Amino acid sequence: MNKPNEGPLVAASTVDQIRGFHDDLVVIRRDLHAHPELGFEEVRTASVVEAQLKALGIETHAGIGRTGVVGVLQGRPAEGRALSTRTIGLRADMDALPIVEVNAFAHKSSHPHRMHACGHDGHTTMLLGAARHLATTRNFDGTVHLIFQPGEEGHAGARAMIEDGLFTRFPCDAVYAMHNWPSLPAGTIGVNDGPMMAAADRFEITITGRGGHGAHPYLAIDPVVVAGHIITAVQSIVSRNVSPIDSAVVTIAAMQAGDMDAFSVIPGNVRLIGTARSFKESVQRAIEERLQHLCVSIAEAFGATAECSYSRLYPATINSHAEARFAGDVAESLVGADHVIRDLPPSMGAEDFSFMLQQRPGAYLRLGQGGAEHGAFLHNTRYDFNDDVLPLGAGLLAALAERALAR
Repeated sequence: MNKPNEGPLVAASTVDQIRGFHDDLVVIRRDLHAHPELGFEEVRTASVVEAQLKALGIETHAGIGRTGVVGVLQGRPAEGRALSTRTIGLRADMDALPIVEVNAFAHKSSHPHRMHACGHDGHTTMLLGAARHLATTRNFDGTVHLIFQPGEEGHAGARAMIEDGLFTRFPCDAVYAMHNWPSLPAGTIGVNDGPMMAAADRFEITITGRGGHGAHPYLAIDPVVVAGHIITAVQSIVSRNVSPIDSAVVTIAAMQAGDMDAFSVIPGNVRLIGTARSFKESVQRAIEERLQHLCVSIAEAFGATAECSYSRLYPATINSHAEARFAGDVAESLVGADHVIRDLPPSMGAEDFSFMLQQRPGAYLRLGQGGAEHGAFLHNTRYDFNDDVLPLGAGLLAALAERALAR
């Protein structure tokens, strides 16, 4: 028989209680979906979060990392004891993407060039659901910091919150986050004891030659030809410089050169934009060094010059061992071992929760929501968060706090 605050019975009860206000969560989620805001512009979203937290009697702090919000919720100590000093952070991202939504349902985006195409509206709602449950039951001993983060989509909002004193003002012994995953069945939870998401780097290559007439290329130094050789050579960086047991990706995603109406004009320069993904700092460093060397040497061989600027945007998202195992145990208490994947393959996508994991131990989980079979994966113009999984996601976040800060 499980005692209070222990094992599957408590976790299941947490989700069951949240199901009691499932309809309220759906209303919030769809309202957020209809009013998407880009990174560091989440003014309305933050105001919705603040209002919800304050209505629950939760101490609320706004403007953390520009538009971030943090709720501070204290539990109840065991009888005759002082409140524990233990703390936990639960994080949800709030921002949308600059995408035109093509859905036709009633809660589609009311802004033509903004869309919640990654489910951050669902993440925010699930953390609000967890906050409501935790504020009502207070069935934990310690302090929960509810972190509503801006600007995950390329703006490094997590770093902005940290630089604004997130963990100094709101200490966390460990921090957890979760992202919906359409390619996993609804009700399945995935985690990995180690890498979850790759580091994301951006590079820009500028090739300078000498423009000229397309009929007289011998009088020019053609940067388009140089670009072609660089594009081809870059494909060897991973295959010939990275160990096959490591994972890495180097992609040139865009090229700008010349004028499409000037078919006989050799341009003077070419610009290439790309990204590199990896999990190890040593691999990241090797890619940067090799890319720089290839660009300069190939351009020089053709009499041109090349410059490569390389920016490290997000570090790799690496779960700490103890916290990943703990999160897996909590997930099993909700859905059973058959529905928890503890060795989920990491993604070559990136996530700025990585900045928080560099500061504190913790884990990043995936919540299956299904739907990818219909072509509605993340960042798709027809994507929509699956409201059916709101209670489970909220329950998972709440259960992490209840188990970590067990009375």
